[in-house]
Amino acid sequence: MMVNHLWFWIGLCFIMVHELDAIRCKEWRIFPGLSSLGDGFGSKIFIIAHIPLFILLFFGLRSSVVHSYLVVGLDFFFIIHVFLHLALYKHPENKFKGVFSWSLIIACGIGGFLDLIFF
Repeated sequence: MMVNHLWFWIGLCFIMVHELDAIRCKEWRIFPGLSSLGDGFGSKIFIIAHIPLFILLFFGLRSSVVHSYLVVGLDFFFIIHVFLHLALYKHPENKFKGVFSWSLIIACGIGGFLDLIFF
């Protein structure tokens, strides 16, 4: 499983590290609804929302039935994610401006793209 989707796993690692960076960059300020909650409560909701997402992700990757569809779906998401960040680049609360943040975002997209090519 790991060898067949090496680029997916690399993309997954980059997006997970990007989510850590998203806390540093206060990404919840960009999301409608969360932005109105303030930093204290908005950050907690943003962080806690990742728990069920990660649970679903990890259980989905363990299932042989779901695994292939999930990997391909996430590969596409990794690519779309780059374009979402490009679309929101000029948002006044967007703090993903530096080389470090963009390296994580783009590396994730490249991982998804390469996994689709070599799938």
